[in-house]
Amino acid sequence: MLMTRSRLPLAILSITLVSGALSSASEAHPHVWITAEATVLHDHGAFVGLTYTWTFDQDYTATAIEGLDKNGDGVYDRSELDELAKVNMDGLKEYTYFTHAFVSGRKVVIGEARDYWLEHKAGLLVLHFTLPFAEPVPADAKGFAFAVHDPEFFIAFDMEAADAVKLGAGAPKGCAVKLTEPEQKPGDGTALGELQAQMGAFADGLKMIAVDCRGS
Repeated sequence: MLMTRSRLPLAILSITLVSGALSSASEAHPHVWITAEATVLHDHGAFVGLTYTWTFDQDYTATAIEGLDKNGDGVYDRSELDELAKVNMDGLKEYTYFTHAFVSGRKVVIGEARDYWLEHKAGLLVLHFTLPFAEPVPADAKGFAFAVHDPEFFIAFDMEAADAVKLGAGAPKGCAVKLTEPEQKPGDGTALGELQAQMGAFADGLKMIAVDCRGS
């Protein structure tokens, strides 16, 4: 059965996938898997954004690149992937790039992505882009954390490898990143609590990347 495009995040599924339609959130399960890596960018005493590398699963890659090898040489170069990259990024904007950033539970506003491009590497599609914050986050801010997550769980993001998140050049030496559980709870009045409430049962699996420059 063909899933309607209205149910698909246009950013990731710029083409229609063959799949069963989701009848309810309780039955939702991932249809796309992404291994994500990030660098937390630092500039003049503050964190200013993220640089991402997202590697798509083999099944999505095979479907997405079909017909894109225009010259038939068996190689998908950047020029052949440019249109797909633009469609993906235009759609990702609608979903705030599946990025949820907070300072002590308050939302950090995400800016528009830049410097994006796709490559076909080792048989998989890899999306690169930089995502600025609308306002810098002071390096000594308490409770700075972010997650890359689809609340509807159509897309599963894996960001739990030990080296999945790094600090950019110039970050204070005392800073560290770690995988952690949210301190906020659903319905507690914070923006992060609202996200967890939206996620419903899936909130139990939410992992945050905490950035700590306070030595605590």
